[in-house]
Amino acid sequence: MTPGRPVPPPLGRPLTTAEALAGQGTLTAAMGAVSADSGLVPLTIGRRAPKPDDVEIDIEFCGLCHSDVHATRGEWGSRPYPLVPGHEIVGRVRRTGAAVSEFRVGELVGVGCLVDSCRECDSCLEGLEQYCERGNVGTYGAKDPRNGDAITQGGYSGTVVVDRRFVLRIPEGMDPAATAPLLCAGITTYSPLRYFDVEPGDVVGVVGLGGLGHMAVKIAKAMGAEVVVFTSSEGKTAAAGELGADRVVLSRDPDAMGAAKASIDVIIDTVAAPHDLNPYLRTLRLGGALFQLGLPPSDMPPVSPGLLIRRRLAYSGSLIGGLAETQEMLDFCAEHGVASDIEIVDADGLNEAYDRMVAGDVKYRFVLDTKTLHTPSEKADA
Repeated sequence: MTPGRPVPPPLGRPLTTAEALAGQGTLTAAMGAVSADSGLVPLTIGRRAPKPDDVEIDIEFCGLCHSDVHATRGEWGSRPYPLVPGHEIVGRVRRTGAAVSEFRVGELVGVGCLVDSCRECDSCLEGLEQYCERGNVGTYGAKDPRNGDAITQGGYSGTVVVDRRFVLRIPEGMDPAATAPLLCAGITTYSPLRYFDVEPGDVVGVVGLGGLGHMAVKIAKAMGAEVVVFTSSEGKTAAAGELGADRVVLSRDPDAMGAAKASIDVIIDTVAAPHDLNPYLRTLRLGGALFQLGLPPSDMPPVSPGLLIRRRLAYSGSLIGGLAETQEMLDFCAEHGVASDIEIVDADGLNEAYDRMVAGDVKYRFVLDTKTLHTPSEKADA
């Protein structure tokens, strides 16, 4: 089946609410989970026909995020199945709705972690859609109120239809595959660095050197900062240097951590496992901040209030970024030649890639080539 072909009535299955409301949609090949333990399997999913404000995109690449693993395997609670993950989408405009003038057919565009928000609350009006007070609409696994509460399906698929307000322009010259992870890992690390106003001369610490961590190193260096990587693995010292880190501190070495005391302005913590933050807080200078980006599955050891009080430190969190800031990040990365280090995978290799992500065996992001997608019938005929 050709991704994006018109849906012939009857479909042989019920239309989703979104398809019923939007009229005749399209069918496209996808990879998704049908239960928490099914792994990723070939699927055929429906996409709505573009409404006046919509952009239909032929997806070329979609990054794999560790949150995709958690979501499809039910590790963050129950999810609606079938579930097609993927929120690091890059592709080309296939067609646009009648009210869309800012995107043209064939243009390279991106879709990140959000496909809608209420657009009316204070957060949305300030360009902080990720903090929508009424609840934003995630790219997959979320109810879509403007489309009949249909469940959104993500970028491990041939096409996607998204409101123009949540489509991003990919600057000319950027590698589409290496750009895809910027739409999550890039903006997630860029946003707190911008919030802290990192500038030349500042010292940025990065805890963890995975998908998020390697982007934090690259972006902080592009901002002119000195970068210190904290890692528990001596084997990552050379890799940190190759990414541009100025120094590496072995976090399980008390002497090395002691030598770094009061030397860092801001720390970006990307570790998604429970760990003690107090040793890192001791490395912060007066007025410094530690931003937590990794989301551990269980409670962290308590933070000492005394450490925060004695040097006016801040312990904060940060969630991706709004649409305007994400576009700013893409433009910044284009200007400074920043891209993700990636490994391309095909559809049949997605489950192995998930296992490798869990094992930490990737440098530093997997990206799906959607040309390798196939429908269940095509898989059976192979």
